[in-house]
Amino acid sequence: MTTTPESSTQQSASSRERADLVQALRRHRDFLRFAVRGIDDEQARQRTTVSELTLGGLVKHVADTEVQWATFMTEGAGSAPDIDWESIDWSNPPAEIAAYADSHRLKDDETLEGQLARYDEIARHTDELVQTLDLDTDHELPKAPWFEPGARWSVRRAVLHLLAETSQHAGHADIIRESLDGQKTMG
Repeated sequence: MTTTPESSTQQSASSRERADLVQALRRHRDFLRFAVRGIDDEQARQRTTVSELTLGGLVKHVADTEVQWATFMTEGAGSAPDIDWESIDWSNPPAEIAAYADSHRLKDDETLEGQLARYDEIARHTDELVQTLDLDTDHELPKAPWFEPGARWSVRRAVLHLLAETSQHAGHADIIRESLDGQKTMG
């Protein structure tokens, strides 16, 4: 197949966009990894602020979130549980909600090292998706109170959201780590 200068330019722009997205994701993943560098599992489970967040829990949550958005990019919302958020009995939440709560903490049988290795595998897979999927493909979002009913997001928008999630949680991790032992990612 012969490419025209226009299609070559479009491919070049698409390649640059994909490279920029992957590079930005990697940078913010590195900020998160830096925040947990040199700590042990006990420190990874330690709360240092009034929030329930811990360093190990953040790594686990960001990895789980990345899996969910990678699945959305390839399958859409079809695999997301349909939860009636307004009818939840919070004293006895459904299994999906309990699992979500567990995704924010490093359990006793989990290690920070294991979660970081898992995160590396997940990140490689996501990077491959960003390099290969049509960024304009869109899917309906799952039903949740934080999404407008019937809204659709493109793969590109899902990647940008994932970048924002990773960046935000890397910032949380930086605050928790500074409260733990004074280490800062920046400054």
